[in-house]
Amino acid sequence: MKTNGGQFLHFSRVLFWRTMVAVLAAPSYLPANLHDDTLAELSIPKIKTHLAYLASDQLGGRATGSMGAKLAADYIADQLSKSKVKPFGAKNSYFQNIPMHGSKPLKESRLRFSTRDETRTFELGQDYLLYDAGAPTYIAAPREMVFVGYGIVAPEYDYNDYLSVDVEGKIVVFINGEPISDEEDYFAGARNTIHANVDVKQRVALSRGAMGTILLPNPRTEKNIPWHYWQQQFAFENVSLLYARATNLNILLNPQMATALFKGSPFEYRHVVDMVNADLLQSFKMAGKLAFKGAFKEWEFSDQNVIGIIPGRDKKLKNEYVMVSAHYDHLGIGPAVNGDSIYNGFGDNAIGVSATLEIARVLATAPKPPKRSVIFLFTTGEERGLLGATYYIDHPRVPLYKTFVSLNIDGIAMFDTFNDFVGIGAEHSTLENVLKNLADSFSLTYSRVPAIFANSNAFGRSDQIVFAREGIPALALLEGLNYKHFTFEQGLLRFVEWGEKYYHTPFDDLQQPINYDAVEQHCELLVALVSKLANQVKSIDFYPNSPFLNARLQSIAEER
Repeated sequence: MKTNGGQFLHFSRVLFWRTMVAVLAAPSYLPANLHDDTLAELSIPKIKTHLAYLASDQLGGRATGSMGAKLAADYIADQLSKSKVKPFGAKNSYFQNIPMHGSKPLKESRLRFSTRDETRTFELGQDYLLYDAGAPTYIAAPREMVFVGYGIVAPEYDYNDYLSVDVEGKIVVFINGEPISDEEDYFAGARNTIHANVDVKQRVALSRGAMGTILLPNPRTEKNIPWHYWQQQFAFENVSLLYARATNLNILLNPQMATALFKGSPFEYRHVVDMVNADLLQSFKMAGKLAFKGAFKEWEFSDQNVIGIIPGRDKKLKNEYVMVSAHYDHLGIGPAVNGDSIYNGFGDNAIGVSATLEIARVLATAPKPPKRSVIFLFTTGEERGLLGATYYIDHPRVPLYKTFVSLNIDGIAMFDTFNDFVGIGAEHSTLENVLKNLADSFSLTYSRVPAIFANSNAFGRSDQIVFAREGIPALALLEGLNYKHFTFEQGLLRFVEWGEKYYHTPFDDLQQPINYDAVEQHCELLVALVSKLANQVKSIDFYPNSPFLNARLQSIAEER
């Protein structure tokens, strides 16, 4: 499966935080029926030790392919070995080597727009930004453009933006997001669906024969995001899997250039804005043409996933696998902010990796192994487009249809202990029932994603989506907003402030305040969940209306 680089992740993740701004001796939390001699005691000091190394300046932000990332991978492998978690990578090692391609567009790149009356050149950085790209994206002869609304094909909702237009060999232009609905059975009501993902839109366009795509920020929901913010987010190099290098052009256009782009077309951009606001988008052939001549610095390198396994003890169930994943990469060295250019990634995701290492130790040192086998997958390249997870799916260590469930750990509670938790992605399957039972055993409440976050598309912003697309029930378990020592409004404000001040900045480092009672509570919950999935749950089934059900059925039928 091909991804189109990490910028679409920056786009959706940062939009999430911006949207939220507009809205505006530690106790043990393991339940009594699980808090016995079957599991070792979870150690916060060990988690702190992992964090002190993984989030240190010494690792330089753990960018994909960097020396800091290699040091992090070596450390993770060493800790798995010390915990008696068996290697499950290539050649009896902990490593799965991944060939990758890196590129960075140079200022000499030229995007040329022409109509019958004029020709103009858009400037890289100022007028547009490039998703994953390289030399193969060269478009010499000007190509026609077609506006395709949201760029969505969703037969389950009887919706097709491509129905009345031919995009073969052309450049498609679409709006970010998807139709807004109050009906749960039409684009999931208030919640975003997978069709809102930028990479999904790009792949749909490619499958229809388009030579490239231009994404326009949504004029209704994203008009307050300044362009300089996207310039900063796209400042990092593009990385792709070597065998999945971009061959088509994918652009994010500065909204200030949109008026020029639609000049002479049946509808001007101001009319498109009216269509978006009225929920009456329609597709049409545009008047202009586009050509692109890029200049790039390109290189090839190898990076690694780190994989360990606790083999199951049950004769039958040991051939079913519970996947626990956490990405260890971050952004590396980037634009300096207040003199600091190291993007340490403490919360994203050194703390998730540290927690996963401790969960692995607790389970591996239990007197009895779990009934099902448990795979611990530490992925690279998540920040660059879910690359490590995608490579694993393309080169799985076990058949995908035998993967019972995937639990992705991307972030751990840091603000306060909590009274409820959410399962991102659980709404697609009977995992919801597992989580409700888990909540009862902890005297907590299982909650759906709060309505205020409905359009954040949290499920599509990390590795869990990669596994779900292949038909594997997947989730990420996060704390809710009903904190023990804050009101809902105070918790929401702190959550949003973290996103604005720390997320994907050099300040997500070891200096920020952390509530380790919250860390422990979250980790105890995760230990119990993994144990329950590996020992007690008989089956997990996608709901009939899940977009991932067909992939599951196909995987089982093909024994893939």
